Amino acid sequence: MVTLTNITKTYNKGSILAVDNVSFSVGKGELFGLIGPDGAGKTSIFRVLTTLLLPDGGSATVDGCDVVKHYKTIRSQVGYMPGKFSLYQDLTVEENLHFFATLFNTTIEENYELIKEIYVQIEPFKTRRAAKLSGGMKQKLALCCALIHKPTVLFLDEPTTGVDAVSRKEFWEMLKRLKKQGITILVSTPYMDEATLCDRIALIQTGKIMSIDTPQNIVKAYSGKLYIIKSDSMNSLSNDLHNYENTLSCYAFGEYLHLSFKLDSENFEKELLNYLVAKGHKKIELQLTVPTIEDCFIKLMSSTE
Repeated sequence: MVTLTNITKTYNKGSILAVDNVSFSVGKGELFGLIGPDGAGKTSIFRVLTTLLLPDGGSATVDGCDVVKHYKTIRSQVGYMPGKFSLYQDLTVEENLHFFATLFNTTIEENYELIKEIYVQIEPFKTRRAAKLSGGMKQKLALCCALIHKPTVLFLDEPTTGVDAVSRKEFWEMLKRLKKQGITILVSTPYMDEATLCDRIALIQTGKIMSIDTPQNIVKAYSGKLYIIKSDSMNSLSNDLHNYENTLSCYAFGEYLHLSFKLDSENFEKELLNYLVAKGHKKIELQLTVPTIEDCFIKLMSSTE
């Protein structure tokens, strides 16, 4: 349904490389995640695929249509929810939905079954202006407007940024239900925990794809052992571990530090504990842990620096 081949996008007369030779494909009915921090190139890729930006190099198709040659067809077939709420703030919920249905020569009634499960949650507020909605309600209204013309592909650019945890969970449940209706969904997010909710993901940093696979396979591909560690003095623990000669990586993760080593010798745990005790640390906890997508991202990012 979606293919990118060596897509490149620059800004400021070529001085800023936002998308660097990116290639991937998304199958019909797939929920595909583009995972990376702000400035990684996610929005630029989505704008190319929705024909809002012209690529500087490479080619891309959406539902068999070229993003340059067939931009009018693509615009009529896809749904796009940008990262910033972009509906009309002075129109009511109902007026916004009617407006977008009219743009695509359809009606709310014609495709109501597609948006029903989402719309019933905001229907009690249908006469309220969009500007007065909560973040979660704005999110649901924007999704309804992106779906009202029954698109074949749905692009969601950081849809859960700035909403509460409950609304985030509800939103992903809605995406699962939409996927069952055969809609191909591409979603971008900086939240690593949302990566596990996708069928496949692409990890992106500074415009480059670092890995593409299922979340489970990316975690399985993590090489070496990963440990969690803490002591009674976390600030000095971080400094001491960074200065330890066998430390490969060390970074904060919740109440612990995540730690990996250059060499995994038979006595390295004992050697490390002796080193930390000599540095004055007490109540030291050290144990193996299972890597997360975030751990994989950090390791891939470190390997490309």
